[in-house]
Amino acid sequence: MPELPEVETVAKGLEQALLGHSFSKITLRRKDLRFPFPDAFSDIMSGKKITHVGRRAKYLLLTLEDGTVMIGHLGMSGSFRIDRNLDVTPEKHDHMVMQTSNGITVRYHDPRRFGFMLLTTEADMANHPRLKDIGPEPLGNAFNGPVLAKNLSARKGPIKTAILDQKVVAGVGNIYACEALYRASISPTRIANSIKGKRADLLANTIKDVLSEAIEAGGSTLRNYSNTDGELGYFQHRFKVYGREGEPCPSEKPNHTIERIVQSGRSTFLCSQCQK
Repeated sequence: MPELPEVETVAKGLEQALLGHSFSKITLRRKDLRFPFPDAFSDIMSGKKITHVGRRAKYLLLTLEDGTVMIGHLGMSGSFRIDRNLDVTPEKHDHMVMQTSNGITVRYHDPRRFGFMLLTTEADMANHPRLKDIGPEPLGNAFNGPVLAKNLSARKGPIKTAILDQKVVAGVGNIYACEALYRASISPTRIANSIKGKRADLLANTIKDVLSEAIEAGGSTLRNYSNTDGELGYFQHRFKVYGREGEPCPSEKPNHTIERIVQSGRSTFLCSQCQK
C-alpha cells in the first residue's frame, strides 16, 4: 500500500497538472471502487476551479472553489495517470477518467479496486470519519520527540506496531517504520512507552529524515506503485533493512545479518544486534 512519500509524490504531480483549472468532464466507468462513488459525484466535481491539491496522512485532498473536498485513497494498487491531451483511450482498469479545462486527462487506475473517492467540505473536513482521529503530520512542526513520547505514553505494545497507528503519527507505514527504527537503532519489539527523552527525539527526527529522503526519491517502487507520469520511485534502492532478509547488515559488523519477524501480521525487518 502506498505510504506517505508515495501519496505526497502523487499529490505534487496532480497539483502541477490541475491547480487553477477545472474538470470539464468526469466519466465513471463503474459505480464503485472499495465504496460506491458519492451520488452526483461527476456533477459536483465538474465546472469548478481546483484551488488546492494536498495530502493528509495517506489521503489525497483535492479542494474546489466552492469548498468541496474530494478525499482520495489509493488502496493497494491505485494510481493516477496524467495525459496532456484529451484523446486518450481508457485501459481496462481505468475506473475514473477526468478531463480538464486546460486539455489534460487524468485517469484513476486500480486493478484491485481497494481505493476510494469520497466527498466532504472544507468546513466539515476536520470531523470527517476518515480524518478526525489522525495524529500529527510527521514532516510538520507539530511533530517532535516530546509529542511522540506523549502519544506513546499509554502504549504497552511494541514500538513498530505503535508508529503504524495513524493516531500516533500520520502516514507512516510498514516500509518506513522498519527503516526509521533501524536508523534510530531501536528494536521494533521494544515496548512503545519506553520511547521517551533523547530516544524519542532521535526516533522523531529519523522518521522525518526517512520520509523526506523517500519523497525526494519519488517514493518506493513496490508492487504497482508509480507516480502520476508513470515513472517509478527509487527509494527502494536506499533501503537499509526492508526486504533484505538474510543479507549483511549495512553496519558491516561481522555476523550482523538482517532478520525478518512478523508483527501484527506484517513483516518486520531488523538487525537484532544493532537495534536494542
